Amino acid sequence: MEKETQGDWEVKVGKDRWHEIEPEKIVEASRNIVWLSEIGKKDIAIGGGKGANLAEMYNADLPVPPAFIVTAQAYQTFVRKSGIRDKILAIVNSIDIENTAQLETKTKEVRDIIVSAEMPKELADEIIEAYSNISVDRKSLEEASGDVLNIITAASEPCFVAVRSSATTEDLSTASFAGQQETYLNIKGNQALLEAIKKCWASLFTARAVYYRTKKGFSHEHSFIAVIVQKMVNSEKSGVTFTVNPLTNSKDEIIIEAVFGLGEGIVSGTIEPDNYVVDKKTLKLLRKRIGNKKISFLRSSTGETIKKELPEKEWGKEVLDPYELRSVANYAVRIEEHYKWPQDIEWAIEGGKVYIVQSRPVTTLEKEMKEVKIEAKELIEGLGASSGMATGTVRIIHDLKDLQKVQRGDVLVTRMTNPDMVVTMQKACAIVTDEGGLTAHAAIVSREVGIPCVVGTRIATKILKEGQVVTVDGTNGKIYEGKIEKPIPREKEKEIKGAEARIEVPTIPEQVKEAFEELRELKLERERKKPLVKVNCDLPEVAERAAATGADGVGLVRIEFIIAKGGVHPAEYIRRGQSEKYIELLVEGIEKIAHAFNNKPVWVRTSDIRTDEYRGLEGANNEPREDNPMIGWHGIRRGLDEPEILKAEFAAIKKLHNKGYKHVGVMIPFLINVEELRRAKEIMNSIGLEPGKDVKFGAMIETPASCWIIEELCKEGLDFISFGTNDLTQLTLGIDRNNERLARIYNEMHPSVLGQMAKVIEVCRRYGVETSICGQAGSTPAMARFLTQQGISSISANIDSVPLIREAVDDAFKIP
Repeated sequence: MEKETQGDWEVKVGKDRWHEIEPEKIVEASRNIVWLSEIGKKDIAIGGGKGANLAEMYNADLPVPPAFIVTAQAYQTFVRKSGIRDKILAIVNSIDIENTAQLETKTKEVRDIIVSAEMPKELADEIIEAYSNISVDRKSLEEASGDVLNIITAASEPCFVAVRSSATTEDLSTASFAGQQETYLNIKGNQALLEAIKKCWASLFTARAVYYRTKKGFSHEHSFIAVIVQKMVNSEKSGVTFTVNPLTNSKDEIIIEAVFGLGEGIVSGTIEPDNYVVDKKTLKLLRKRIGNKKISFLRSSTGETIKKELPEKEWGKEVLDPYELRSVANYAVRIEEHYKWPQDIEWAIEGGKVYIVQSRPVTTLEKEMKEVKIEAKELIEGLGASSGMATGTVRIIHDLKDLQKVQRGDVLVTRMTNPDMVVTMQKACAIVTDEGGLTAHAAIVSREVGIPCVVGTRIATKILKEGQVVTVDGTNGKIYEGKIEKPIPREKEKEIKGAEARIEVPTIPEQVKEAFEELRELKLERERKKPLVKVNCDLPEVAERAAATGADGVGLVRIEFIIAKGGVHPAEYIRRGQSEKYIELLVEGIEKIAHAFNNKPVWVRTSDIRTDEYRGLEGANNEPREDNPMIGWHGIRRGLDEPEILKAEFAAIKKLHNKGYKHVGVMIPFLINVEELRRAKEIMNSIGLEPGKDVKFGAMIETPASCWIIEELCKEGLDFISFGTNDLTQLTLGIDRNNERLARIYNEMHPSVLGQMAKVIEVCRRYGVETSICGQAGSTPAMARFLTQQGISSISANIDSVPLIREAVDDAFKIP
């Protein structure tokens, strides 16, 4: 049998084919410091979303100020060596995010732990060395001899730097985490830099970041943070550019907002910016709105950010001249063409030169909006910042204390929004502000959350009255008196009225009918073999969002997240004789997910808690200490040793079925022999639930042993299997997936891993057993394409990866 190779990459698939994996540039993942020239947009796991994008632009010869990145691996090293990792996770996983007081208190406790922890000396030394080099051109450093290098670095004055957080879950194409972590400007000196970096690390656990991450379905345990240290641009002018109109979603327009001085005022919403709309093809100015810019933010000689009051005659002065406007628009077009996706870009101008500070994908694209005419009394007008229309009662917020009066469905009205309002924004039906622009943090979050928002009204807090009922039109930037029914666009109204006249039923020849029927049957036959795209959903709070992806079901519900919210270890429930309380906790959580997905399959994994995990739960102090808990007493082996826990979990599934949720299936984890499967089925039978008949019964395939006995497992009786590639990869390759030193050789696409999966799929097909994947690899296009070619039944991806995986499946499924 021949095999194709490309460099060191070769992968066996099936019996007589080889699948070629394109090699990619690999950066050693254990490094604490990388420069922008060393990574690219795919290296989010190293530099975070913001850092990876910045590096990509730097390497595309865009005018990006020099910077280095303290990697996400450096953060992991810090929390591990300082001994605070388990303490952090225990606190965070115990938080009820809807309890605002608890959320604020516990996240502050975590931040204090991080800031007060001592940074390892070797890491601090690396950071200081990189900082001493940033004032000097990187290429000069690389080309300099030892003596010259010493002279250059010794003579250079420490420069002002911006220290920016760059989380591994932010700036993704499907979710905007804008403003959830911190940025510190005008930092100068070694000690100040080290403190700012620790504060950035701590900002991974602000109340709003924890709330937002939980709502969006991102795991705290696998959310890390890198820190960008970038030479400061002393901005004379700054702003933000959207390469698509975020209000109408028109892809033919570029939106530019600009202010004098530093960009802090525009991002925070403190300053009402100038707003320009530019034609993307011709770069011609279509329209503009000059903001009332009463203040500007500047950098003092000592590096402090100062707020300067502008004289009234300068409030309406235009920020950009025609040349600068065209330059900013031109760079926006270049960046979008490079990424092949609409971008949200921050820029600054110093000495007449434009610098690109960062770029991230626009995450809220929908169909282009059509303008509608509304006949009602218009109260005020501003900038539409998030499309849609909503009616509610006005609640005017003068300071954070007033947030408590906002109830679900109210209209939140304030001078300017800030990130601390994000929790309350979830309750509001619409947001209205006096100040701010399209690119203020809260405007971005409003679009993400999906509520109408109007900013820059200048007088909303004075004109609107507390308790007044208004309708907010976020599309056109207007607020109307009273309740208005959402109107039908005129084009749509004409469409409806004239539809009947346009319907024609042509006569189709019989021969053509037969040909179409054959094609239809052929298409149906192929579609039946096309994998379903499911979603992983562990948090009941994000079930509606997960269902909104249009996923074909839930391929994995990890009940550990529901357990963590209960605050008690499963074994402790049993010790206390409170198994019924445990059952109800599970029923309540799983039911929310099952309800969101109607009759689509929902597969629930029984508990798989390692003895070193969830140490903050009540009763967890009774857990044994193991030398290697990763391959220790957890999964089905513990479930069989403590059958009352497994019985309770099966009983929860039975209760759900009795309530009508027949589409909920169950699977057991970490299987290594047929006897474990047989005994688990016996326990399920003992509570009056027959596996395979009353409930879909499956197994996680996450050990090499389960791959090699797959035929025996199928004969014993399974409805489905699901690959847990995280464990399957580490056990096959002999690599601890949590060891940052080995991260560079941890490879889910290794031939040995793919070979086992191909074998399992083939055997299961013969026995009529459904096959799926729910591990992290299921969220990568390369794995999705491979499994589609192998004939897998379904692929379950992370919430934000569903569109990407659906596209990968479609591509792989095309007829050659």
